[in-house]
Amino acid sequence: MIMTMRRATLTVLVATLLASTAHAQPSTDQRAAAARAAAQGSDQCKAVQPFYWSIGDARGVLADGRVGARAPEATTKMPIASASKLVYAAFIAQQRHGQLTADDVRYLTFTSGYTNFRNCRRGQTIAECDAMRSNGEHDPANDGKFFYNGGHMEHHAVLEGLGALDDAGLAGAVNASLGTSFRYLQPQLAGGISASAADYGEFLRRIVGGQLQMKSLLGTHAVCTNPKTCGTAVASPIGGVDVHYSIGHWVEDDANGDGAFSSAGAFGFYPWISRDETTWGVLARMSFTFDGARAGAASLMCGREIRAAWTRGAAR
Repeated sequence: MIMTMRRATLTVLVATLLASTAHAQPSTDQRAAAARAAAQGSDQCKAVQPFYWSIGDARGVLADGRVGARAPEATTKMPIASASKLVYAAFIAQQRHGQLTADDVRYLTFTSGYTNFRNCRRGQTIAECDAMRSNGEHDPANDGKFFYNGGHMEHHAVLEGLGALDDAGLAGAVNASLGTSFRYLQPQLAGGISASAADYGEFLRRIVGGQLQMKSLLGTHAVCTNPKTCGTAVASPIGGVDVHYSIGHWVEDDANGDGAFSSAGAFGFYPWISRDETTWGVLARMSFTFDGARAGAASLMCGREIRAAWTRGAAR
């Protein structure tokens, strides 16, 4: 009887050990190796070389790498275009202590009707840019509907009392609030920042670590963005894909997405935060041929491969 009990106990212990091994999570080293393999070998990432990538958590960078000839360094500064949108949203979140007004939500989800923005000039203030040509004009037909355009944030900044700020003044206000080190090339809230992957990674680290109010707003107030399937969407740079737009960032919840929160820029700079808000990443590159949203979309596809490999601990 005693021998039988010992055998039964041993069987249970072995079964428990096997079950725990089967459900073991990949180690950081395994995840890093998988992410590097995806960055270097996936078709999606081969298409966007050269680039720098990094993945981190609330403690800092966990893995990174440079891919392709003359790839950027972690500290290489570059225009990040629409990746600036998440920065402005985070700035407003700080000003509101995480409690956005209904108007904030309209402007930051691009449903305010200010849809005629084109660009700013160097040396202008925010108010001067908003007043230039039709930048600050409201279109009643688009009010309440998603329309991807920098006019929402530019006009919101004027209403926020930031109109007198030029590039340096804007950078000072944003950096003091967020604990960042961004530079503005023009006073454009939705697309004017120059930054390195290291700069932006520190910003994302502060969100994931809960040091910035933006963490509580990730994915909130999300609106439909696909004009082909949604009557409340007018214009999207990735129209035809069923993703949503939250407070200054995309929610990658389409059929092929993983629910990450991101803010890809037109020149190929792609920052993201994982759906569970524990991991962040940056894919940094500068596309020398401006091609609208395609450079950002291409970086997103590569970023998804790297992120998926990290999560699984194995490249596809």
